[in-house]
Amino acid sequence: MSFMLDKMENKIEFFEAYDLQTLERKIAEQIDNNKALLLSVYSISHNIVFNPLQNRMLYSAVVHFKAL
Repeated sequence: MSFMLDKMENKIEFFEAYDLQTLERKIAEQIDNNKALLLSVYSISHNIVFNPLQNRMLYSAVVHFKAL
């Protein structure tokens, strides 16, 4: 059996939460996790929409990680 190790060059992750503090915490946790993979934040895009079913705002973000 052989193992093939490839370095991850890019990774895109999506996050969502109903409050901004939770969204920030989720992103910060994943930034720390991706440091172990030698990935750093390349760009962040965010969006806020009103969810009429929950009657509150929904915060979402897309974080693009790239190799150091």
